[in-house]
Amino acid sequence: MKENKIVFIGAGNLATNLAEAFHDRHIKIAQIYSRTEDSAKTLAKAVEADYTTELESVINDADIYIVALKDDALVELMPQIIAGKENALMAHTSGSLPLNIWPDSVKRKGVFYPLQTFSKQRKVDFQNIPTFIESNNSADNQLLKELASSVTNNVSELSSEKRRQIHLAAVFACNFTNHMYALAEKLLQQYGMPFSYMLPLIEETERKAQVLSPKEAQTGPAVRYDEKIINKHLELLSNEPEMQEIYKLISKSIHKL
Repeated sequence: MKENKIVFIGAGNLATNLAEAFHDRHIKIAQIYSRTEDSAKTLAKAVEADYTTELESVINDADIYIVALKDDALVELMPQIIAGKENALMAHTSGSLPLNIWPDSVKRKGVFYPLQTFSKQRKVDFQNIPTFIESNNSADNQLLKELASSVTNNVSELSSEKRRQIHLAAVFACNFTNHMYALAEKLLQQYGMPFSYMLPLIEETERKAQVLSPKEAQTGPAVRYDEKIINKHLELLSNEPEMQEIYKLISKSIHKL
């Protein structure tokens, strides 16, 4: 793949991990933009790039702009992001926004969506992360595929509609699951116990998901709808009405499935 001049618009969790993965593979990044100077400066230093906190100071001669912003921010800042760059490849990283969020004035539209949970504090290995690409022309499709393949062995083309669907599934598999960890941690703190007691259980649950379907792997009182145990748990949650409702709803859903 020829060397392309790449600019990152955004310096959040995803941008940080992806930019560092590119840098680790000796893919040069020309510039980082973030409205927050600390974020822009920190990421730029990590990947040996320039940085700016002003959209009007983003260079206009890059080949690829990877826009890793929150959906609302991307829509709001779109006119400033694309100004003077209408002939460059503009690729957003959203799981929920379609390819055609890019206006007609942008000739080369793209999506570069890694399916993973990212945090700045934890560096991930990109090698096996499913990464989904989409473009409005075959040449840029190939360019995005080659760029993705430089950091991961798991690259697929995916339509906007399919990407929206997989993003929904990911919210259940990751975000909602992690929220359950947070609720468990809250309960344990109330009872004076550490969350670390849960870690072997979490690890085994994750291992089972790799060899069994989640439906087959499901255990617990809700599977058989053991009302005696369920009612005892609900009693323990008497001072947590919101958690009581979550417990009831999830238990019914497990039993029904």
